[in-house]
Amino acid sequence: MPTSERLNVKPGNCERDLVPMQPTRTAGSDDGSARSLRAGTCRVRGVLAFSAALLASVALAGAGTPKRPNIVFIMCDDLGWADVGFHGSSIPTPNIDRLAKAGVELTRYYVSPVCTPTRAGLMSGRYWSRFGILGVQAIRSLPVDTVTLPRALKSAGYDTALMGKWHLGSKPEWGPQHYGFDHSYGSLGGGVGPYDHFYKFGPYQHTWHRNGELITEKGHVTALTGDEVVNWIAGRKDRDRPFFLYVPFTAPHLPIKEPQEWLDKLPADFAITMRAGAVPGGPPSRFSGTMARQYAACVMHADHQVGRIVAALEAAGKRDNTLIVVTSDNGGSTLNENANQPYPPDNYPEGRIPSSNLPLRGRKEDLYEGGVRVPCIVNWPRVLEPGSTDALASVVDWMPTFSGLAGFKPDKDLKWDGVDLWPRLTGRSQPQKSRLVYCGVREGQVLWEGDWKLISRYGKDGQTAGVELFNLEDDPYETTNLAPKMPDRVRAMQLRLAEVSRRDNDAVVPDREAMLREGRQLDAGPAARPKP
Repeated sequence: MPTSERLNVKPGNCERDLVPMQPTRTAGSDDGSARSLRAGTCRVRGVLAFSAALLASVALAGAGTPKRPNIVFIMCDDLGWADVGFHGSSIPTPNIDRLAKAGVELTRYYVSPVCTPTRAGLMSGRYWSRFGILGVQAIRSLPVDTVTLPRALKSAGYDTALMGKWHLGSKPEWGPQHYGFDHSYGSLGGGVGPYDHFYKFGPYQHTWHRNGELITEKGHVTALTGDEVVNWIAGRKDRDRPFFLYVPFTAPHLPIKEPQEWLDKLPADFAITMRAGAVPGGPPSRFSGTMARQYAACVMHADHQVGRIVAALEAAGKRDNTLIVVTSDNGGSTLNENANQPYPPDNYPEGRIPSSNLPLRGRKEDLYEGGVRVPCIVNWPRVLEPGSTDALASVVDWMPTFSGLAGFKPDKDLKWDGVDLWPRLTGRSQPQKSRLVYCGVREGQVLWEGDWKLISRYGKDGQTAGVELFNLEDDPYETTNLAPKMPDRVRAMQLRLAEVSRRDNDAVVPDREAMLREGRQLDAGPAARPKP
C-alpha cells in the first residue's frame, strides 16, 4: 500500500514507541533498505485500525454531533523535525511529548521552507503563491477582503485571539485585528530580540504590540507570550462561547538568549543528540557547547509554555472540548549565526543555530524534506484516539478542517486548496489516492503525489533550471535523483505541477509594488541601522 494510504491508529492504552522515524522493511527485501519514514509509531497489539476508527466514531457520536471544539493552534518558529523528544531528541520536551503520545501525529505534514508563506496558507486555506507570496516579507500579505480562518470562525460564533508572531504585515494597519482576530499581542513582524522585542533594523523594527498599539514591555518574549495566553484563557467573560486561539511562538527562531534559570536546567556539558539508530547509516548527531545549551533551553522554555496553556485550559474547565495542534512553520535552521544578525545588538551568544532535521535531508529554506516537513500533532481528549497517519497533509488543510468542525459554510467559493483532514484524523476514511500537495517559493516548486516528489528549481532567469525526482517510500532521505532514469514520470508530474500552479497570483495584494518600494526606501534611510 502506498505511503499516502496508510493510516496507523492505535488504541489509547498502548505503549508509544518514541524512537523517531525508524525505517520499516518490506517482507522479502534483499537489501534491507528503508521502505517508509514514519514517526512515533506504537505497536498495535492485535488491534486493527478499523477498531480504533470505530472507537473514534463512537466517541464522536455520543448523543449526537459533538459540541464545537475550542481550537488552540500552537506554531513554533523554526522547530526542526528532530528537536522534540518524541522524535528522539535529547532536548526535554515533556509537555509536547505528552500531547503527542495521547494524540494523532501527521507524519507527512508539509509547510513552506520559510515562515511568511506558511502563515498565509494557515490563514487562507490556499497555497501562498496564490497571493504572490514566495518568501519572507514584511508588507501586507493578504488582500483586505480575504476570508481568513479567524474571520470564518468568528462568523460561526467563535472568539478569536492571536498571541505571538504575525508576520503577514508589519504595520499596525496590516495587523491581525484587520483580519478577524478580536485580540492580538506580540510581534507584527518576524522573529524579535527576546528581551528588547525589536525586529531587524529598518522600518519595521518597532513591532511589539497589543491590539494594534505599539507598546514597550520588559520580559522574555517566550514567557510574555505564555503569560498573555494564560491570562486570556482565565479572563474570558463569555465562557460558553467557543474560541480559536492561535499561538505562534517566536521560539526557537534566532536571536536566542535564554534566561539563566532555563540554562541552569541543563548540565554544563549538555549535548543535543538523537537516540542511537535514529540516523540511518551513521552515528547519532551531536551538538555541544554554548549554543547547544542556549538552543535546548529555548525549546524547553517554549515546551514549558505549552504545558502552561494546557494547565490553563484545565483550570478553566475547557480541556476536554479543546482541540490542540502543535507544529512548526518550517524546518529547523542549521547554518545561521545567532550573533551578527541584522537585529539591534543585545550581547547575543555566538555560534550557529544547532537545530536538527535528521534523518531528513535539508534545512530551513530548502526544498528537501528537512525544510518543508515538520512535526505536527493533533490532540483532543476522548475524541481522537492516539495514533499516526502518513497521509499527505498540508498547512492549507487547517482552514477547511476547522471550518467543518465549527460549522462554518462559506457563501461563495473561497478557492481552498486544502482538504478537510477530520475523516483521516478519526480513521473514518482513507486518504485520497490522487491527493496532490504543492509548494511554490522563490527557489522553485515542489509537487508531492503519493510517494513521489518532484522538485523543479528556478534559474536566475526564473525559468526551470533543473528537476529532481524522488520516491519517498523507497528513498525517504532523498539520496537518489530518479529524474534521469524516469523521464516519462517527470513529464507527467510536470504537467500536473503546471496545472496546480495555474492559479498562482490570482489574489495578489493590489498595492504590493508600492508597499515594496516604500519599504526599500525606508530601509535605505540614514536611521535604518544606527552606528554601533
